[in-house]
Amino acid sequence: MATNRTFTMIKPDAVRNGHIGAILEQINGAGFKIVAMKYTQLSKEKAGEFYAVHRGRPFYDELVDFMSSGPIVAAILEKGNAVADFRKLIGATNPDEADAGTIRAKYATSIGENAVHGSDSDENAEIEGSFHFAGTEVFA
Repeated sequence: MATNRTFTMIKPDAVRNGHIGAILEQINGAGFKIVAMKYTQLSKEKAGEFYAVHRGRPFYDELVDFMSSGPIVAAILEKGNAVADFRKLIGATNPDEADAGTIRAKYATSIGENAVHGSDSDENAEIEGSFHFAGTEVFA
């Protein structure tokens, strides 16, 4: 059953390139309500924990280095059919394959530096949101 919350991170590349405001505007414009948000930086250890599912894959170390290279904006978003709708809004992982107008088509520079993270399932949205936010930091 689909839930109405998903998790996202505006990644270090998009933060470095000054796209926080434009990305948040696009998220709000698509009808998502931000119920939790923080500007923070992941340590290598925390980035490794967050992406532990990819441990052992050839890109894992590079991903951990990248995600700990600068600040991120983490957020929990609310909307009906949140996970699927947000995945559509952000576009394909490869910005060259992302539909025009999607966040990655506009702001990503490569597969590795693809501007935003979006949960791929309701279960992962809950896990990822809980990784970044205590219950007292999430508002309805």
